[in-house]
Amino acid sequence: MSHVVLTDANPTTPVRGACPHDCPDTCALLTTVQNGVAIKVQGNPAHPHTDGVLCTKVSRYPERTYHPERILQPYKRVGLKGAGQFEPVSWQAALSDIAVRLHAIAARNPQAILPYSYAGTMGLVQSESMAARFFNQLGASQLERTICAAAGGEGLVHTLGGKVGMRVEFFSQSKLILIWGSNSIASNLHFWRYAHAAKRQGAKLICIDPRKSETADKCHEHIALLPGTDGALALSIMQQLIVHDWLDHDYLTRYTLGWEQLKARALQWPPERAATVCGITPEQIQNLARDYGACAASAVGGAQGGSAAIRMNYGLQRVHGGANAVRLIASLPALIGAWRHRAGGVLLSSSGTFPVQKAALQRPDLLAGRTPRSINMVTIGDDLLRPASAAFGPAIEALIVYNSNPVAVAPESGKVVQGFAREDLFTVVLEHFKTDTADYADYILPATTQLEHWDVHSSYGHTDVLLNRPAIAPLGQAKPNTQIFRELAAHMGFVDPCFKETDEALCRQAYGDQVDFDALLDQGFATLPTPEAPFAHGHFPTPSGRCEFFSQRLVDQGFDGLPDHVPNHEAVATSSLYPLAMISPPARNFLNSTFVNVNSLRQSEGEPLLEIHPADAAARGIASGDTVRVFNSRGSYRCHARVNERARPGVVNGLGVWWRKLGLDGTNVNQLTSQKLTDLGHGPTFYDCLVQVERA
Repeated sequence: MSHVVLTDANPTTPVRGACPHDCPDTCALLTTVQNGVAIKVQGNPAHPHTDGVLCTKVSRYPERTYHPERILQPYKRVGLKGAGQFEPVSWQAALSDIAVRLHAIAARNPQAILPYSYAGTMGLVQSESMAARFFNQLGASQLERTICAAAGGEGLVHTLGGKVGMRVEFFSQSKLILIWGSNSIASNLHFWRYAHAAKRQGAKLICIDPRKSETADKCHEHIALLPGTDGALALSIMQQLIVHDWLDHDYLTRYTLGWEQLKARALQWPPERAATVCGITPEQIQNLARDYGACAASAVGGAQGGSAAIRMNYGLQRVHGGANAVRLIASLPALIGAWRHRAGGVLLSSSGTFPVQKAALQRPDLLAGRTPRSINMVTIGDDLLRPASAAFGPAIEALIVYNSNPVAVAPESGKVVQGFAREDLFTVVLEHFKTDTADYADYILPATTQLEHWDVHSSYGHTDVLLNRPAIAPLGQAKPNTQIFRELAAHMGFVDPCFKETDEALCRQAYGDQVDFDALLDQGFATLPTPEAPFAHGHFPTPSGRCEFFSQRLVDQGFDGLPDHVPNHEAVATSSLYPLAMISPPARNFLNSTFVNVNSLRQSEGEPLLEIHPADAAARGIASGDTVRVFNSRGSYRCHARVNERARPGVVNGLGVWWRKLGLDGTNVNQLTSQKLTDLGHGPTFYDCLVQVERA
């Protein structure tokens, strides 16, 4: 059986694994097991990036695995959609009925069936191997998985050539670090340890973020720009670098494309103009550019210079112009020759470094020449409510949800709830708990946690491959995602031999001969061979081999070949009804909607909160602790106010993502967010949202 537990021979030896959650750190885990029970999860000290340290959330993993509300057997709905009323059912009965229902729909049109999944686990095997094979064989609609990082990824692809950048460990040697759109202490702890090491050695740390986060508290300077104005700030930094000649002309000539065009555009953005757009002062921009320009390779002696590093994260790209903003920020290191130094450059994602054998895992050949439609997961609220049409295709009749909680995490959740509440929508949810989404299921199928199955992982914050061994047997009747889709495939009559492959075989296929699997088995991780300074001499993975300020590929798609500042769909000061911008960064003790039901973490977090600046609160008669109503044309959300200066004037911070059922009125912050998309990549615009706030 594919889910048989194979652990280290000595039962007292901690079992090596990997954190499965949507975080750049991808930590190596050690799980201590006694009498078949996992009693402790800790960081693996042998893994250099983890170094024995875990975040508070993952260190509580046994509490989540053995949670008294864990789903440990299949359930069938007996009440109304959304009421959360279920009765136990056998696996055989559940899978047989699911197969009958899917067969009937597929006979009409298999594209009426839609998978919905994302990063509930980041593992390559339990996320998109057997499941992808199943839906490819079926001919179901495909899901455009864009809800997190699509805009930023596109920005990198059209500038640097892929999701690549500097190696995270060399931030410890940088002289200047811009932490741009990231609360690293909460969401990228191990990067923060490198940044803090640099700080102890004299590096200057500057946080660029609308919210005065815990990370901003620890930096030398905080620049609290308005949401969605990061591109304007980057252009103005360029303008200052140009007018003061803080440039590496040799690097620009040898290793970039489109410099003269970008230069002309940047010169249109003096600090005074950008300051008005960004809601900051011209002096802040001038000083920031001066700090950055002081690290220009030409200013400090050729290859010894350039040790200015930028750590972006995904918050800044969740706005209309997110991809263009990433393009502009990713262009900055080439202007000063920062790529010449291993401690210089930019990092948003390292995931493009990993030679994942996606075709081997997902088997697109099972489509047999069919080209199913693609549905964007961001617009699931609208799409579940669409009737059949020539443009859209068949109405969605069945939804299979795994590794995601869309009722809580998808934007404009009022419409998402409407769609999931359709009595004619057949919904199957693979889950650990009765989440907001599981409440709307026709069947809930119990899935294993990371401690109970095999998997292999890449990372988007470092360049190590990690293997996860199961530490304990599956609890109750829980099964790995892979096994659930194997058995469902058998009930559907799928006979291709690929549906018989074990999880261990899938782990080996994930990298083929690109990674030594025996080394993974031996130590739990393997480091990819990557250069210390990847673009010191150009060699960008772009069509030109250069850092592409100008992208012909974008022109060919009908876009501007040069990056520019793209204003928000809902820019500040464009609505008298909704004068406040709202961003919804994650609460420190949660990771998206995961861990919300872990009691110790929820107690630490307290309650759903809206941070509001004292000036904005005073104008509305709001005091800390008051219940407030946050609203716009899409809906309203009640929570408690926290009046403090973590919120800048004109911006409120709706900390998320709480389960809706735990909110004051059964909603969460995504009641207010929009299904509008980003400039490139079809990504979400969670932080491009205008609201009004009143005391409830």
